[in-house]
Amino acid sequence: MFNYRQLHYFWSVAKAGGIARGAEQLYLTPQTVSGQISLLEEKLGVALFRRAGRRLELTEAGRLALSYADEIFQVGNELEEILRNRQEERPFLFRVGIADVVPKAIVYRLLAPALELPEPVRLVCREDKFELLLAELAIHRLDMVLADRPLPPGMDVKGYSHRLGECGLTFLATPALAARLEGDFPHLLNAAPLLIPGEESVVHAPLLRWLRGQDIHPRIVGEFDDGALMKSFGQAGAGVFPAPTAIAAEVAEAYGLVPLGSTEVIKDRFFIITVERKLSHPAALAVSEAAQKGLFNSPDKA
Repeated sequence: MFNYRQLHYFWSVAKAGGIARGAEQLYLTPQTVSGQISLLEEKLGVALFRRAGRRLELTEAGRLALSYADEIFQVGNELEEILRNRQEERPFLFRVGIADVVPKAIVYRLLAPALELPEPVRLVCREDKFELLLAELAIHRLDMVLADRPLPPGMDVKGYSHRLGECGLTFLATPALAARLEGDFPHLLNAAPLLIPGEESVVHAPLLRWLRGQDIHPRIVGEFDDGALMKSFGQAGAGVFPAPTAIAAEVAEAYGLVPLGSTEVIKDRFFIITVERKLSHPAALAVSEAAQKGLFNSPDKA
């Protein structure tokens, strides 16, 4: 049986940065804490700490153990809170993984309906690479993943893709930059400085193909995995950049930009991925229904 008291001693020392400080917080002697951690290491068959001069550093195994300990004691605290306040109204957890290429403004617009449910909701958002989030979903650490693509075929993850909707792209620029561009859209993009989403984005390749097909050759001055960073560069006048048409007006107003034109040839698509074939989580249902009736106004489902 795993000794959680020893794990707690290890966790306290790792958080405190040393045996003496950790022992002080635990109201124990350093010898007691050190001995219990040694027993834990002996049971696990790995070293959790190593000496670095006068300091203790976590080993690779120690860092892994600490990440799990963080989650274990967080869940324990939540359990204690729930049991202590079980007679009171309490929020239910809605754990959402967000692929890091999904625009933040889209994320907020999609998830906001979950916070408007009659039942109180505690929204927990985890942003990461798509594949890592799917792994978390597979072991039920997430209720759903919000992404710009469906579940890829052939992945060793049992899940189902639920399409939220799609929209075209609108190109935005500062008024000063827009005034220097010549011609009508889209040809005004020819030789213009352009900021584009990075290769991880599903619109990266279609955008470049569309430009070539239109015989338009912009001067690509930046590629960005982080959409918020791309908008900041655009706001500073570094170049024209595309945004999902569904939020283009909102982005233009927030960043002081003007729209240059739109295309429906390139589509930004958005999905939620769950382990359920049919959505049942109330918050996930609220997200799906609001997206299809409001933000994207599309009845289609994947």
